Amino acid sequence: MRTQLINTARAYFKSHIDRHRMNVEIMLNNPTAIHDHTNWMAAMETEIAHMAEYQDKLDILETYFKEPFK
Repeated sequence: MRTQLINTARAYFKSHIDRHRMNVEIMLNNPTAIHDHTNWMAAMETEIAHMAEYQDKLDILETYFKEPFK
């Protein structure tokens, strides 16, 4: 059960990082996909902040909840 929970949390955190990374990539590569009046820097900062939040969670998971040694 422990391994399953850790793996699920890891996948969840990584998927959220990928989601927000994709949003930044879209902004950088296809700016017409975003509304004209978007504050580009604020929008990118928000997405990067979300990435940092989930990366922090992933780092904590990897640092403090590793599989026990066998």
